[in-house]
Amino acid sequence: MRHQVSGRILGRSSGHRKALRRNLITELFRHERIHTTRAKAAAIRGEAEKMITKAKRGNAAGEAQAVHARRLAAGSLNDPEIVKKLFDEIAPRYADRPGGYTRIIKLGPRGGDAAEMALIELVEE
Repeated sequence: MRHQVSGRILGRSSGHRKALRRNLITELFRHERIHTTRAKAAAIRGEAEKMITKAKRGNAAGEAQAVHARRLAAGSLNDPEIVKKLFDEIAPRYADRPGGYTRIIKLGPRGGDAAEMALIELVEE
């Protein structure tokens, strides 16, 4: 039974899986849309949305809470420039939106191995 076991394993070791998620989320915030498999898109969607919510709260909160929110984001992203973009550009864009910052669009099977592909993107207003 899988009681209280969360997250997708994606056929990787824990370190490889953690690095994959960090890289995918960093690239999602950098390019605002990425092509990947449906399983990987679904695996990063929740974490990416939680990071945007942290950034929104960090921008609206006091100085100490804003620094804490930035440090939490920097621990999950690989690039300090992307942390800055998340807090200065992406989070203010969704200030009035209560959630649902990402969209997954199914693209069909990949030619080589028939893996289901998807496009995950940040929703525009």
